[in-house]
Amino acid sequence: MGRLVKWLLILLILGGIALVAYAYVGPFFGANFAPPQTEIRQPVELDAN
Repeated sequence: MGRLVKWLLILLILGGIALVAYAYVGPFFGANFAPPQTEIRQPVELDAN
């Protein structure tokens, strides 16, 4: 049981490192993580009684 927990912990750490590496290196390989930017205008009514 201890061996299984050890391997799961190692895999979790390696997966975290891989995710961080992909976040930093991904844009060099064409991955675009930026959200689409659009302007949104919405009227706001103040003191509407």
